[in-house]
Amino acid sequence: MRRRRPEKRTINPDPLYGDLIIAKFINNLMKDGKKSVAEKIVYDCFSLIKTKEKQVEPVDIFKKALRNASPMVEVKSRRIGGATYQVPIEVPENRRLALAMRWIITYARSRKGNSMVDRLSAELIAASKNEGSSIKKKEDTHKMADANKAFAHFR
Repeated sequence: MRRRRPEKRTINPDPLYGDLIIAKFINNLMKDGKKSVAEKIVYDCFSLIKTKEKQVEPVDIFKKALRNASPMVEVKSRRIGGATYQVPIEVPENRRLALAMRWIITYARSRKGNSMVDRLSAELIAASKNEGSSIKKKEDTHKMADANKAFAHFR
């Protein structure tokens, strides 16, 4: 018998935009509990996006980047009769968002550039235009699921 599921923590929306998703993104970006540093990076990134992309709101670019980077299907390993199959499954909405955030942050950190603000803004703009490393990761995930759709009946 499995133990009970832990209750979901409620997080407060971010102070500047009043948006829960931005607050979650800031929490994902945060290292060693330094929330003020993470907030500064995100807000500076948004102001940099505002100067680069004149006619579009930075929050819209952020939301579009997350939407573009979130995967619809992924593969999960299932062990059946001594063999391990990569079974494609549909990704739930909250995991979809979490994966998109994680990929954008990871690939922004590994990008070439001076500051995290530059790298994050570049990755967000690229993802909003359906290009960049985080989009490539999503496409690779979809390809894996597509290649293994013969095992979908093991779901």
